[in-house]
Amino acid sequence: MTARVTTRVTTRVTARATVALAVADFRERVRRPAYAVILLAAVGLARLAVPPADAGWVILDVGGYRGVYTSAWVGTATALAGALWLTLGGFYLVRDAIGRDERTRVGQLVAATPLRTSAYLLAKFLSDFLVLASMAGVLAVTAPIMQFARGESGAVDPVALLLPFVTITLPPLALTAAAAVLLETVPLLRGGVGNVVWFVVSLVLLIGGQSRKAPLGGLGVHQAADSMRAALATQGVDVHGREFSLGLTSVARPLRTFHWDGLSVTGAFLGGRLVVVLLAVVLALLPCLWFARFDPARRLTAPAVTPYEPGVTAAGFRTALRTAPRVAPRPGRASRRLLAGELRILLQGVSRWWWLVAAGVTAAAFATPEPATMLPFAWIWPVLIWSRLGTQRAEYGVEGLLGAYPAPRRGLLAEWAAGVVLTAATGVGPLVRMAVAADWPGVGSWAGGALLVPSLALALGAACRTHRVFQVVYLGLWYLAVNGTAAVDYMGAVRAEGLPAGPSPLVVAGLAAALLCAALAVRTARHATR
Repeated sequence: MTARVTTRVTTRVTARATVALAVADFRERVRRPAYAVILLAAVGLARLAVPPADAGWVILDVGGYRGVYTSAWVGTATALAGALWLTLGGFYLVRDAIGRDERTRVGQLVAATPLRTSAYLLAKFLSDFLVLASMAGVLAVTAPIMQFARGESGAVDPVALLLPFVTITLPPLALTAAAAVLLETVPLLRGGVGNVVWFVVSLVLLIGGQSRKAPLGGLGVHQAADSMRAALATQGVDVHGREFSLGLTSVARPLRTFHWDGLSVTGAFLGGRLVVVLLAVVLALLPCLWFARFDPARRLTAPAVTPYEPGVTAAGFRTALRTAPRVAPRPGRASRRLLAGELRILLQGVSRWWWLVAAGVTAAAFATPEPATMLPFAWIWPVLIWSRLGTQRAEYGVEGLLGAYPAPRRGLLAEWAAGVVLTAATGVGPLVRMAVAADWPGVGSWAGGALLVPSLALALGAACRTHRVFQVVYLGLWYLAVNGTAAVDYMGAVRAEGLPAGPSPLVVAGLAAALLCAALAVRTARHATR
């Protein structure tokens, strides 16, 4: 009897500690200015999901039709958009919770407490889920506002409005929160590699989740699509061959409208949603098998101990200055040394395997009949190195030291030039092939892209001071270009009659110059406030 009571009390205390840790972590996040930006982005997403009647874009297209903007349609369209975009991008917003505890040494305090590893991981999962769910909540609050703003229906049905958020949006967000915890506990996937892996995995989940054969109901898309097609059929519309489209797409003319009563759920569908949530909890707790919870005694290998080395004395420092060789300054030598130093810093720690793959891509560019087809592969491989531009000062804690440098412009330009050199080196194969073939429009697009990529990385790195922002932005931009979106093709991969169909190289170069100026303005402003 006593053992049973003790077990019950211990379980209750552990549950309280888990909830308290999750709520505390969530409160700490919502106090940041970035959280307000996240909520504003959610409002913008709700506006995109319910465009004006004469807009040139749509999120939800049922073979040229859309529903009248009732609570059922607005809620479902907004919930589907939230499931699509928050699953892809939400991971990058909530990850790093465990890494932040390690950097701030909170993890050492956690290791000294009797809190179990499972409770700690579950708390981080709940905290991540609360952040994502709060964004879904903003979408749900904004949805009726957009319904009134569009003016096609003034009656609000709370059940039809909120049911899609509960059944469609929240389960994928639970998987996203679990993935953020899981990948943070795997050493190889804690950094940029994990960001790239999640981008690929999330695309597979989102595309495969829209299939009728997707396990556990997928994203719930085909349930909504079948209900909408049934409504169209009852209203005399031939549904044969009408495709269901989910995602931001452009339309040549406004979609025609039909009336839809809302999503009808079954017991099997709700059961599948519940299984998805339970699967997310299992994934979040899976690292209990290997996660040491910041306890050095549980690590597989002991951390290396650096032997004590006495520092240089003041007398020794003065002697070193007197005996140092005097080098006469030469014009341009300082700039070349600064560029070489920035290039070494940018490429520090890059393994031989990375260079081997880069060399293989270059060799393939010389062997393939169409060199432009290899450029996207050449300019996705260095994404993790590009993301270092503009961020290493803050991430390695030397921003204050380098802030004493009297000319921040020279250092930033050298950092940008190092990025340009890396971009040119990885894309040299397609460049040589296009030059030999006299494909000068392709060469121009290549030059514009070689300037834009490091400029984008440097601007985002200097402004956000984290590598994750560039990684997710560039991966999305690259994915759109590879899939034939000519409007964002910055490297000439999309061709029409053999010529690049994207923006003019001058436009791309101008955008690169604007981004470089923005990075310089941010760096100069921070330097002036020190």
